[in-house]
Amino acid sequence: MKELEELKTRMATQRPESWEQLPDLALYMDQLISYMPRQLIRFEGGDALTAAMVNNYIKDGLLPRAEGKRYGREHLAWLTAICALKSVISMREMGALFGALSGEGEIRERYEVLLGELDRALNKVAQTLDAEVGEDGLPLLALRLALDSYANKLACQRVLAMMEEKAPQPGESKKKK
Repeated sequence: MKELEELKTRMATQRPESWEQLPDLALYMDQLISYMPRQLIRFEGGDALTAAMVNNYIKDGLLPRAEGKRYGREHLAWLTAICALKSVISMREMGALFGALSGEGEIRERYEVLLGELDRALNKVAQTLDAEVGEDGLPLLALRLALDSYANKLACQRVLAMMEEKAPQPGESKKKK
């Protein structure tokens, strides 16, 4: 099926820009909004990033404040992560995850980790797509993909809960419980 082959190709090849390929000059909000769609695979009718969403991510502490109304590579990297994860985990869970990853080095290194994990996940899904599936096989394929998403989300939520259980509470030392 031609459409599945096209999907498989996009899943196997379309990737966000690497750190070096991100614009090294600061962008204004409208430029940021117009740049972000190239960072993730989107299909028609997908959620578009808005200025209000960016402002809410800043208020929620997921995204650093703009520097004089201008956004740089760091903002693009964080927004790529937020846009990739927002349909899978809550903003609170994302904040906990980002906080746990904050010890993993500079933003550039964390962004490269994100890109590597995204590449692994997209390749895994691309490998499951069989372009030879006919229209009668689409419902089973959609069911399989949906249930894989469900299982991954369950496991992710449990891992995030385990991280939260082990995190020191305010006033506690960082010793393991």
